[in-house]
Amino acid sequence: MKPFFLPGRICSTEAIRTIAQQSKDPFTLIYFKPTIEWVHFAQQRMIQIAEDTHAVMVYSDRFTQNNTPAPVIDYQMGALRDDFEFGAVVLIRTDTLQQAVKQMSTNYQFAGWYDLRLRLSRMGALVHITEYLYYEIEDDTRKSGEKLFDYVDPRNRGVQQEMEACVTEHLKAIGGYLKPTFKSVNIHEGDFAYEASVVIPCKNRVRTIKDAIHSALSQQVQAPYRYNVIVVDDNSTDGTIDVIKSILAEGHDNLIYIAQDPTWHAIGGNWNSAFHHPLCGRFAIQLDSDDTYFDPTTVQQIIDAFHTQNCAMVIGSYQLTDINGSPLPPGIIDHKEWTPDNGRNNALRINGLGAPRAFWTPLLRTLNFPTTKYGEDYAVGLRISREYQIGRIYNVLYNCRRWDDNSDANCDIETMNRNNLYKDRIRTWELQARIALCSSCV
Repeated sequence: MKPFFLPGRICSTEAIRTIAQQSKDPFTLIYFKPTIEWVHFAQQRMIQIAEDTHAVMVYSDRFTQNNTPAPVIDYQMGALRDDFEFGAVVLIRTDTLQQAVKQMSTNYQFAGWYDLRLRLSRMGALVHITEYLYYEIEDDTRKSGEKLFDYVDPRNRGVQQEMEACVTEHLKAIGGYLKPTFKSVNIHEGDFAYEASVVIPCKNRVRTIKDAIHSALSQQVQAPYRYNVIVVDDNSTDGTIDVIKSILAEGHDNLIYIAQDPTWHAIGGNWNSAFHHPLCGRFAIQLDSDDTYFDPTTVQQIIDAFHTQNCAMVIGSYQLTDINGSPLPPGIIDHKEWTPDNGRNNALRINGLGAPRAFWTPLLRTLNFPTTKYGEDYAVGLRISREYQIGRIYNVLYNCRRWDDNSDANCDIETMNRNNLYKDRIRTWELQARIALCSSCV
């Protein structure tokens, strides 16, 4: 069985066709990295599992440098990220590979592999072998927090457009594509003392919570609109509560402090406490406890966007900075790949929708955030986009500050896998709901 080398996962359709044409054996082995060392009898094991399960493709856990275990995660319906980690080796059933290639009608420059594996997933199972079968040399040694924003780097926009075309075709093929028709909203519904609330959930953020609160309190909102700031502390033990109380003592009449009871809340539960508060505004606007707003106009711009775009959720643009506010690469993250017609379909491919996020409170109170500390906002954003339009602001509104204590600054592989598995599961649930919705409309 001859192995084929495919440098990375950004490759052309022509490269995939060449592999399919040259494959003569029952199974085709594709390397994504040039240097692989096999565990004894590992290739035979992959073939055995492929035969026993009738999988169209198998992949396995592996070791990286210094014999460090590097497991991957199970593939599922919602594993639509184009950067899904299969490891450095996959084994594909050759007849299925050649059948899939015959169906490829678009010549992609970058999305050839993505197109292939989405097609394979429609033809059979992609099986994860939970055994360590080889050693790979890791060539991207950046921290997880540095890799996190690769998919929205403006330099990669051409790549992202091809990936979006692929996932859109896939969603149409499986019955999960949503046409650009949306429910209308009456944003004037309900009586609210405040037009907007800045929501700051926090836990053990003594170094940054003061900057966040002051950034929120310094917003300039034009009459007749009023806004407040709701800080929800989830049982901090590092002095964060003392900082919050010291700011309260300054006499800000639009600052609300919620102290959580000791049960499980996480970020999602803290959000739920904020927007169910009787003084929460008509629009609930996110500010993470280690970030700041770009300038004093952020809240006003978001209020204006809700009124002019008449939508159930608004997402702005942000810039990456260090803890002192100095810009970091790739700089401004504006999600300009988002389109009103197809954004909610493409949202199933990416791991986040942008920031700052703002929600129409009456709808949010019917949905609620999942009580989790990761992916909670993404889950709600997908759910809202299933039926409602999401508005966008492409001006920079927000400073996303990267520092060592960020929850995703340098995750170990177990944490990354757990986070990715959960977001894939969120996408699976959402995709199942969309397929059901589309089938009921036929």
